[in-house]
Amino acid sequence: MLQKTYPYYLANEPVAANTDLEVTDKFSGEVATRVAMADAAAIDKAIGLAVDAMPAMRTYPPFKRQAVLEHCVKRFRERYDELALALCIEAGKPINDSKGEVTRLIDTFKVAAEESVRIDGEIINLQISPRANGYHAYVKRVPIGPCSFISPFNFPLNLTAHKVAPAIAAGVPFVLKPASRTPVGALIMGEILAETDLPKGAFSILPAHRDGADLFTTDERFKLLSFTGSPAVGWELKRKAGKKKVILELGGNAAAIVDGDQGGKLDYVVERLAFGAFYQSGQSCIGVQRILAHASVYDALRDKLIAKTKSLVMGDPKNEKTFVGPMISESEAKRLAGWMEGAVQAGAQIVAGGKVDGAMFEATLLEGVKRDTDLYRKEAFGPVAILERFNDFEAALAQVNDSDFGLQAGVFTDSLAHAHRAWDALEVGGVVINDVPSFRVDNMPYGGVKDSGLGREGVRYAIEDMTELRLMVMRETW
Repeated sequence: MLQKTYPYYLANEPVAANTDLEVTDKFSGEVATRVAMADAAAIDKAIGLAVDAMPAMRTYPPFKRQAVLEHCVKRFRERYDELALALCIEAGKPINDSKGEVTRLIDTFKVAAEESVRIDGEIINLQISPRANGYHAYVKRVPIGPCSFISPFNFPLNLTAHKVAPAIAAGVPFVLKPASRTPVGALIMGEILAETDLPKGAFSILPAHRDGADLFTTDERFKLLSFTGSPAVGWELKRKAGKKKVILELGGNAAAIVDGDQGGKLDYVVERLAFGAFYQSGQSCIGVQRILAHASVYDALRDKLIAKTKSLVMGDPKNEKTFVGPMISESEAKRLAGWMEGAVQAGAQIVAGGKVDGAMFEATLLEGVKRDTDLYRKEAFGPVAILERFNDFEAALAQVNDSDFGLQAGVFTDSLAHAHRAWDALEVGGVVINDVPSFRVDNMPYGGVKDSGLGREGVRYAIEDMTELRLMVMRETW
């Protein structure tokens, strides 16, 4: 079970300032724990102490950074069940998905530990003309400075890890605002970091209301803002962020193409599509929202996918048989239900699911959804997927690109030519061949284009953003 209360972490230290934030069990709706909330004064103090910590962090050697990350890996393993249960309660995430996310948390810190001791530079050959004769150049990476992190509710462990672990590896102090609906996992992370010898001010983890947390975005002492969340919020934060570097990992309405050569593999395809569309109640920015199937396999795929969708168990996320738990809130379920009703009124048909009860939303499959409806154009962020057929592969690629988003896409095909054509043509950050766009391994570059964001996560790529190149030119004789 969760503790009765949790402190926030200010400059590496727990502070039980209050118990103002109620964190609910997303299945029962009951208050599960209470968490300390930071006010503007606490946030301002954390930023100042992060600035003060910068000299110590800059000289904190890589082997010590690695030791901190390895300590976290050890402690996450020891507290595996506690972390999984906390995630299950605060996010409503089915327990098997919660355990999977703890595993990914561990993976991310492991990768960061490895990367922390190989942040290398290079030698640049300046001998491109006689005037550079006798000169040599060297480049190294240095920490960018204090960083501001804002993490989302849907992967409160792993998406937080993708900010925190690279920051430690890079040697930058940070102030983190976890999602107020799901702050517990980040605070447990803070408790574990507080066991290490990181310099004072190296980290602060401060739950705060969005309307009281402007300093995370506007304060010029931060040199980088990394935000994961909704496009509407993310682009507004970028507008307000001033001179600092901004990394945005935003939303999507990801598509999966099923080519016409998949007849003998439909059972595998259906398993992966159902997973991609409905795991953790569809609350993933790379969840499968649009399924484009070739006419030659459409009917068989449709029948198998309907049967699979109807078989998914919905209920208490603590039950290991549950696949679909509650959405994060009843209001989010109502929002998605409204989009679904709008699509039906415009001519769509619900072929599986469609029932909504409070925050519980059945795994739902529709076909005939008009392409100008909210359900098609926007990010559903819930357990709803859309089926449509195509006859021409090029037309299917164009249809995937007819979106404001571009995070990842999946293509099931045995054609090497089609795989490479999709990689060339699809306007997304990543193309996954023979699996769903929901596939992610934590060392790969991850991020999107268009309204899906700016920059890339994945530990090494985040480290690059959190460091700057510094050049030294040396004249050999003078």
